Amino acid sequence: MPSSLSSALRVLSMSSRRVVGEGTIYHRKDGRWEGSVFATTVSGKRKKVSVYGATRKIAREKLNEKIRDESRNIPVSDQSWTVGGYLDHWLQEVVAKKNRPRTLELYEAVVRNHLKPALGAIRLQNLTGRDVQSFLDEKFETTTTIRSIHLMRSVLRIALGKAERQELIHRNVAKLVELKPYQRKKVKPWSADEARQFLVAASSHAWHLAYVMVLLYGLRRGEVLGLRWTDVDFKRSRFEVTQQIQRIGSVLIASPVKTEAGERSLPLIEAIRRSVEALHINRFGHEPVDESASQIPIDSLVFLSATGTPIDPKNFARTFHEISDRSGLRRVTLHQASRHTSATLLKQLGVPDRDIQLILGHAHVTTTQQIYQHEDLEGQRRGLTRAGEVLLGSQKQAELPSESTVKVANSKGESTNFALLTSGGSTGARTRDTLLKRLIRDILASSPTPVLQHARTRAYATLVGHLAVKGLRQSTHTFDESEAVAQALLTLQSIRGAQLQILCERSFPFNLLPPSNGPPRTN
Repeated sequence: MPSSLSSALRVLSMSSRRVVGEGTIYHRKDGRWEGSVFATTVSGKRKKVSVYGATRKIAREKLNEKIRDESRNIPVSDQSWTVGGYLDHWLQEVVAKKNRPRTLELYEAVVRNHLKPALGAIRLQNLTGRDVQSFLDEKFETTTTIRSIHLMRSVLRIALGKAERQELIHRNVAKLVELKPYQRKKVKPWSADEARQFLVAASSHAWHLAYVMVLLYGLRRGEVLGLRWTDVDFKRSRFEVTQQIQRIGSVLIASPVKTEAGERSLPLIEAIRRSVEALHINRFGHEPVDESASQIPIDSLVFLSATGTPIDPKNFARTFHEISDRSGLRRVTLHQASRHTSATLLKQLGVPDRDIQLILGHAHVTTTQQIYQHEDLEGQRRGLTRAGEVLLGSQKQAELPSESTVKVANSKGESTNFALLTSGGSTGARTRDTLLKRLIRDILASSPTPVLQHARTRAYATLVGHLAVKGLRQSTHTFDESEAVAQALLTLQSIRGAQLQILCERSFPFNLLPPSNGPPRTN
């Protein structure tokens, strides 16, 4: 082979070599094209990543996308996740360690019954917003409630949010879907009379005190059932809410309260204190003194079932409905009868919203105001009635003044509307009625304004001074008291008239009236 030909082949071979990081593309036996390149994983290791396409061009485009992600330091997953596989991993490694048992039970049911059957087989990185939207739209066509559909989307959104933070996916597609808004059902809690009727009907039941505390303090059913004797401070007349009884699967457990704000200290009012003390004496045979505290197990509950075990929250709610149904009361849930009724009753009694929030154990006062406090038509009626008395005066719904209320006859025998008095023209207001001017001054004279009170005070002071000087000057002849008083009253009237004239001329709209023949204006 000539040297020139070998040189050309060597140059051609060098020009056809791949650059490091460019990846490879080859034709598979099944007819597809496969591209592969090494990329960095989430754990920092190097891993071979493959893409597939029906044509070489499609495979090249997908491979270039992987290369661009590598150049932007976007790692790939260490393993190839499906949606179902990642949801199981998320429940075990995230939810079980971070959330409460009841939350784990709820999320697991949603994943098992809804998300995995529809989306579980899809690769996690290939899940699109269209897949999620189609899944939820199909749920809408069935009998599934809107609230349940929102719960499915919420669980998936939380799981994909964790995957996004772990850099397993580039975006959370559950945020892209659109759902019909969920509207809470309007709640009408019990009135005070209905709650009182229920307590009377439940007075003979062993759990009567528990129902009293639920309706009075707005406790959750798990909170009142989780109350321990060590949580009750008889010396300071208060009790602590720190745990709740819940059923997880087939087991009753004591778990922390729902939120951090749910841990609260509440006052033990006298009536409840006496009932709790009587329950203590009936169970332990002695009064709840400090010396006996050490003899009571730390986990001993205040309210127990007939067999001495913790009360199942479902049985507590079932008994509540049985008693209310026998009493002929309007049917509401135990949650509505306790927390909604308590919040609304406290509002009607004028308790500040901040205190109601602390009693119910809400994290935000807006939750108390917007969800748990409800309308009070009688309270609104009383408030509006008081407002009407303030605005309309002390008379019972007095007739409101109108444009025709203040009218006087003018010099031509026609009526003049005082409410329509406006400024205009070079001579002042658009009226020449002297009777109207007199009316204005009479109204002003009867008005107890601070300016008029000051004018009267000055007039009285002048009168007293005049009498004093007049009396001291009576050294040569007898003092005529009647003459002095008459002269003083004349002086007082003159001063008062002058002050009113000045105030009329300097006040709007009286300053728009033509000047009168009263006393000259003084500065």
